[in-house]
Amino acid sequence: PIARVDMNDRVYKTARAKYNAVIEEVEKLVAQGRPVLVGTTSVEISELVSKMLKLRKIPHNVLNAKLHQKEADIVAQAGKSGTVTIATNMAGRGTDIKLTPESKAAGGLAIIGTERHESRRIDRQLRGRSGRQGDPGSSVFFVSFEDSLMRLFGSDRIVGVMDRLGLQENEMMEHRQISNSIERAQKKVEENNFGIRKRLLEYDDVMNSQREVI
Repeated sequence: PIARVDMNDRVYKTARAKYNAVIEEVEKLVAQGRPVLVGTTSVEISELVSKMLKLRKIPHNVLNAKLHQKEADIVAQAGKSGTVTIATNMAGRGTDIKLTPESKAAGGLAIIGTERHESRRIDRQLRGRSGRQGDPGSSVFFVSFEDSLMRLFGSDRIVGVMDRLGLQENEMMEHRQISNSIERAQKKVEENNFGIRKRLLEYDDVMNSQREVI
C-alpha cells in the first residue's frame, strides 16, 4: 500500500512569493533530515531555484536531462538524508530513489513541484518518484497565479477573491477547490492537445490514400 502523503497545492499570488516559499520549505525539510526532490518544468526554473539555494548555502545537485549516466548516479544517491536534488521533469527518470534507514525514519523522500505541468501524467510521474515499494514520503505542488497554466483558466477571478480576503503577496492559500480547478485546466489543455494530434492523423490519412492511388 502507498504510504506517501499527497498534499493540496499551495497557491501564492506571485511567482516571487512562490519561489521564496519553495526555498523555505526545502530548508525546513533538510533540517528534519529528509531527502528532497524539487521538480521543475524547465531548465530555466531549475537554474533559478539552484541560484536561490546557493544564496542560502544549501548544497544541492541539478539535473537537466543532459548527462544521462551522471544523472542516474545522482538520482541513485538522492534518497540520502538531507540531500537536495533539483530535476526537470524528464531528468533521471527510470532510476529508483532508494532511501537510507535515516531518511526513512525522518519521513522519506519529499517531492516539491515548483509548478503544475500542462499534463497531469507528468505531475503524477513526479509524485510517483516518492513512496516506492510502500516507502514513506510526501508530495506537494507550489503554484502562483503568474504560472502559465493558472493564466489559462482565468486566475483573475481567484486573485479577486484573494484581494477581497485581504491576502498579502507572501500569504498562502491551500484549498481543494483550487487544486480541482487546476486539474480541470490541465484536462482542457490535454483535450486540446489530443484534438491537435487527432487532426494531424486525419490529414495523414488523406496523404496515405493519395499515395495508395498513385
